Formats: sequence, C-alpha cells, structure tokens
Amino acid sequence: MPDDEEMVVTPWEVRGKMDYDRLIELFGTQRITPELKEKLYKMAGEEHIMLRRDLFFSHRDLDWILTEYEKGNKFIIYTGRGPSGHVHIGHLVPWIFTKWMQEKFGTRLYFQLTDDEKYFFTPDLSLDDVKRYTYENALDLLAIGFEPENTYVIQDIEHIDMMYELAVQVAKKVTFSTAKAVFGFENSMNIGGIWYPAMQAVPAFLHSWIYGTKTPCIIPCAIDQDPHWRVTRDVAERLGYYKPASIQNKFVPGLHEGGKMSASDPMSAIFTTDTPKQARKKVMAAYTGGRDTAEEQRKLGANPDICTVFMYYDFLFMPDDKELAEIERKCRGGEILCGECKQILAPRIMEFLEKHQAAREEVKDRVHEFSAARLREDIRR
Repeated sequence: MPDDEEMVVTPWEVRGKMDYDRLIELFGTQRITPELKEKLYKMAGEEHIMLRRDLFFSHRDLDWILTEYEKGNKFIIYTGRGPSGHVHIGHLVPWIFTKWMQEKFGTRLYFQLTDDEKYFFTPDLSLDDVKRYTYENALDLLAIGFEPENTYVIQDIEHIDMMYELAVQVAKKVTFSTAKAVFGFENSMNIGGIWYPAMQAVPAFLHSWIYGTKTPCIIPCAIDQDPHWRVTRDVAERLGYYKPASIQNKFVPGLHEGGKMSASDPMSAIFTTDTPKQARKKVMAAYTGGRDTAEEQRKLGANPDICTVFMYYDFLFMPDDKELAEIERKCRGGEILCGECKQILAPRIMEFLEKHQAAREEVKDRVHEFSAARLREDIRR
C-alpha cells in the first residue's frame, strides 16, 4: 500500500505500512532487549533465528515468566488459530516458535481453534465451512511436529463443556464499555461476538483450573491479537490466576506492496495447500525493491528494505546469516537482479511446501490423539 496508507492493526484487520515502534507504543508492550534475549538463550540452551533477527520483537512479562521458571515454577504455552480459511505461511511463524519453546522448556501446549469466533465474525461463513477449516488448520499445526503427550487442541464448540465455567467467570468481570473500548464493537455486532472474548481468555487459566495449581502461561502470537490478552490480563488476578505473559511476532509480509499476508487475497499469500507450482507463480509475481530497468538497478542497486522476497528470506527461507548478508550486499550493490533473487527463493518455498504437505498427510488420521477431550477425565478428578 502507499506510504501514506493509514496503519490499522486489530484482531480482525491489518493493513497499511507497519511501524513496529509505533505498535509497541500503541499496544503498551515492551521491546525485547538484548539482555532478555540472552537470558532466554541461556535457559533454552540455544538461540532461535526468529529472536536473533527481531521477528519476535515485543513482549509482556517475558522476563517475569523466565524468572518463575528459574524458581522451578513451570509454565504452560497457549496459542491458537481462527479457522476462517486455509493456513498461510504467515500463520506458521508463531507455531514454529511455540514448538521450539515447548521442546526447550519441556512444557504443555494448549492450542485453541476458535471456531465460534470465526462463525460470529465472518458473515459468509457457515458452520460447515468452519468445521472443515478447523480440521484443515489442525493438520497444519500437527504437521509442524507436535506430539500428543504434551499438546492439547481445543475446539471451542466441541469442548464448550470444559470451558464454559471459566468463560462465565471471565464474562462477569468484563463490562461492555471495556469490550467496546478494546475491540471497537458497534451496536450492529451480534451478541455472540461480544461474548467471544471471554472464550478467548479461557485457555490461559484452564490448566490452573483443572489441576488446582496456579500456573504461569505465555502466549506467542502476532501483535494484532494482543487486545485479547489485555482483557485477559485485566481479569486474571481478580479470578485468582496469574496474568498471562506474551511474546509478539511481526507479520510475514504479503506478496504485494505493503501490508501482510491475507487469507482473503489469494495472490497476497502462499498457503500451505498451494501446489509448489502455484507457489512459484506467486513468488515470481511478488513485489520487490527493484528499479524500473535492469540497467538502472545494476548502476544504483535495489532496496531490500521494501522487498517482499528479501523479507521471506529473513523470516524462514535463508537461515544462514552470512548467506542473507551476502544477498543483501549484492542487492544493494546491483550485482543481482530481482528475477535472479526470485529464482533463489522459489525452490526453497516449493521444497518447504512439499515437506509440509507430506507431513499433513501423515497426521490426517491422528488428529483425535491431540484432542483436548482427554482433559475431561482430569476435570472429573
């Protein structure tokens, strides 16, 4: 989008040119400092590329939750997905980081598929559509390599029996004026949508409620979801729980100029269900920071700072820092043209999709193994 396009970031809409310093200020989060990174690396036993490259850039109480862990107070992880369509590569970013945290800290993941939310907020989406996408999105999560021993997938509609008691406690503590202020609800919003934030809060407290032990929680997510956790944090202590910590990632850029990947614009995003051939076509049509002519670019260089191809390298597809620095040097110096750069990226994305889609096939008959329905026995105890 043009530079003067207004930046809008809400749980349901992201558009405009992203200013992450401004988002930290607007949302009231804290920047992840080098010192905090080092503490996390030391406790995890290794670095993570998404932290090293500032793709996870802000947090709430990350320092506190690490201190609690040092004291022997283990935490749980909570994240999720609203199943309104197929998953694209941008959705995978917090899930990949979540898996790393889960493995390094030996903790449990509660993953919420908010089928009720998407039904309330998406007028053209039927319940059958939501159910289909819920299953498809679960495959994408499990294809990353999570194991059922410590991964619990919550489907709001199916598992309402184990969520409702907590949800009503949250709902009683949140006024309509607060919900309007945080989420921008108007009088035309259906009452399901107004109720929904209470459901979004539940997994942050569910473990503590089931097992009777006050347990810290951290939520890896894109920063557009932060308003939900502001409400959750506001009611947490009044309900007898810890405020959930969170760690926020930047948006994977869309293939067009400006903005992020959007499930509503198929050509702006690479979906996990795209064929490798479709993905290649999208990469070759992607917006870059190149010049109008090859001659001009060889003379003046290009601008990787606004190039979606370079940003894809940065997020997932060029993990070697030296290789990334060399591509940037060649780009700025005019030694490589945009077409050549796309030819490097395309096969990497195609290989990624082939492996991911093979993993999706392997878990198609295993989704039930991860169901949060297993928690019902613990609740009865």
